[in-house]
Amino acid sequence: MSIPSFGAGTFRLTGQTVIDSVSNALDLGYRAIDTAQIYGNEAEVGQAVADSGVPRSELFLTTKIWTENYAAGKLLPSLRESLDKLRTDYVDLTLIHWPAPGNGVALPEYMAALAEAKAAGLTRRIGVSNFNIELTRQAIAAVGKGEIATNQIELSPYLQSRALTAFLKEQGIPVTSYMTLAYGKVLQDPVLQQIAAKHGATVAQVALAWALQLGYAVIPSSTKRANLAGNLKARELHLDAADMALIATLERNGREVNPAGLAPEWD
Repeated sequence: MSIPSFGAGTFRLTGQTVIDSVSNALDLGYRAIDTAQIYGNEAEVGQAVADSGVPRSELFLTTKIWTENYAAGKLLPSLRESLDKLRTDYVDLTLIHWPAPGNGVALPEYMAALAEAKAAGLTRRIGVSNFNIELTRQAIAAVGKGEIATNQIELSPYLQSRALTAFLKEQGIPVTSYMTLAYGKVLQDPVLQQIAAKHGATVAQVALAWALQLGYAVIPSSTKRANLAGNLKARELHLDAADMALIATLERNGREVNPAGLAPEWD
């Protein structure tokens, strides 16, 4: 993969909370950090990274362009502002956060601006987030096959999005799974609890291992150091075919994030 398979997310974390979370993650060995303009925490993420002492060359930083910055004349200046907050000359990955159909900026315009940001050296890779099959096709057409580094989408045992993930695999576009624990809802699932007990693991580790074994990257977040450390252990957990088959039965189209005006028509 051109992107790390395991990172730390920062959604809904602000102020000292996000500084502590990112600091703990980096201290525990995380090297990929995911943020976004709309999270309002890029400056704090930048502070935590700077204070960590981890060389920039060892880090993989992702941010996402917010909808108000999609226009050709706004995207690059907004990304430069993000870089200032993050205290870096470049990010490793920049995503279009939501397709936001009808917001007044056509997909070819903002994808061309994103490609321009890459050409200018502001970002090493470009990609999309929350795009359905048709919009991903349009994004590929706009910037060229092989240019989309990932489609970051909500995925969990309760929302497996098989049509979209199959399409992305066919196109050679890596999947990044966010909300893999479904706001914690999967932690109470009896099937996942049974699998966790079988392996002497936590339910969070089972859900993350499921995504990893399907070839997805994951970016779970936590305010607790113990949970950040525990999540990392999902990389060592191997689920067998029976486990994966059981988790496949949990699909319920359990989407947690679907903002009106931003989300596409899902496949």
